[in-house]
Amino acid sequence: MTNQIPKELRAIIDGEQTDFITKSKRNHPKKKAYGVLFFSLLWNGFVSIFVFAFFGPLFTGDEVHFTSNGTPVTASAEDWGELIFPGIIIGVFLLVGLGMLIWGLRMFFSSGAYFVGTETRFIKYRKGQAEIKDWEQFSGNINMNSKGTYGNLELELRTGKMQSRKNGPSKYVPDMMYLAEIKNVFDIEKKCRIRIKENDPTPAVKTDNYG
Repeated sequence: MTNQIPKELRAIIDGEQTDFITKSKRNHPKKKAYGVLFFSLLWNGFVSIFVFAFFGPLFTGDEVHFTSNGTPVTASAEDWGELIFPGIIIGVFLLVGLGMLIWGLRMFFSSGAYFVGTETRFIKYRKGQAEIKDWEQFSGNINMNSKGTYGNLELELRTGKMQSRKNGPSKYVPDMMYLAEIKNVFDIEKKCRIRIKENDPTPAVKTDNYG
């Protein structure tokens, strides 16, 4: 397959012996795209309630009644000045929702990438950009699922970030490398696990037995 990959990727490999070369059908797992799309629909549905509540009556010639700083306010199509500030706030939330929707659609329809494993490193190549990781950068935690000819791999990295939670303490979320819908997923998972174990930077703990 080496002769079938882009010449830029061949130059990155630079003659190294490869454990595997594969191309994913997708850049993100479907479940990740579904999660973003579902949340964006909920968000936009919630925001739309305020859009119709504030601006709906204006299109039918009615007045809008609400309270601002404890003071009753009335706005209409002829006198809509009081709606400017709440309109800006609602507009910001609407833009956030549309942004999430576009992001989810891009995740769902984005094309896949090439993945290469060598003795020393893991390479992801997509649309002229390469992301290269040494095997020691992976923690060894791997999630895998397979259905039919194709399967998914999720390789956990040692890097990550703290994610705040509303009803609990902050949670550490590790970075992940996704190989979405690839062939020979079981064989590639086995080769990744071997290389990660071989390059594990954590020193082995030696125990002495006495007696």
